[in-house]
Amino acid sequence: MKLRGKFLALCLALTLMHRLPAVLAAAADSYAAAREEMVARQLKGRDIADPRVLAAMAKVPRHLFVPERLASHAYGDHPLPIGCGQTISQPYIAALMSQWAEVKPGDRVLEVGTGSGYQAAVLAELTDQVFTIELLPELARQAAGRLAALGYNRIQVTCGDGYQGWPQQAPFAAILVTAAAPRVPEALAAQLAEGGRLVIPLGAPETGQILVRLRKVQGKLQEEAALPVRFVPLVQPKK
Repeated sequence: MKLRGKFLALCLALTLMHRLPAVLAAAADSYAAAREEMVARQLKGRDIADPRVLAAMAKVPRHLFVPERLASHAYGDHPLPIGCGQTISQPYIAALMSQWAEVKPGDRVLEVGTGSGYQAAVLAELTDQVFTIELLPELARQAAGRLAALGYNRIQVTCGDGYQGWPQQAPFAAILVTAAAPRVPEALAAQLAEGGRLVIPLGAPETGQILVRLRKVQGKLQEEAALPVRFVPLVQPKK
């Protein structure tokens, strides 16, 4: 009887091992379907038309960039908390900022406000030169580990003051700021290449914020697009 029990247990284990790839594939497909629906309804259904941005949004596993307990909500049309008082923007905003940035292969891109690393991952699908700054050490460490685990090894993550940018890696063809500042930081304007695009939310939550795209033309920033938004504030290190 003991031998028969061991044999049945072995058969059950082999059956489960045989079915495991199918189970994992089914789980992956469920998230793939959620991403496809997100792209179709939230992005194509609005004004996201850049095929490279749409492909990037359909590829990056957003559910792995939010707390596990919120994974089932990852593809909803809303932001989500990621800890440390920070949020991950709704998918549409991530796509819109990427589209406005007009990132081409080979562009050097700076992101200010790494957060969970999601926006950086989307940008890494558009170019192989992505640099991202996060003020909070805990979020910076988590994002760096998460991005590396997912194979985004060419994204450079640093912990520092986003207002100062990353002068050692400048100039940048595009700069995306994922938190609201009262005005355009001078350092970011200086680090933007001629013809480069700066996408940044400006203003305070209590007075209203506007997401703007600015392009550097003959050394000056010219506003090209704007949209009312709501972001967490871009803060500086305590002195």
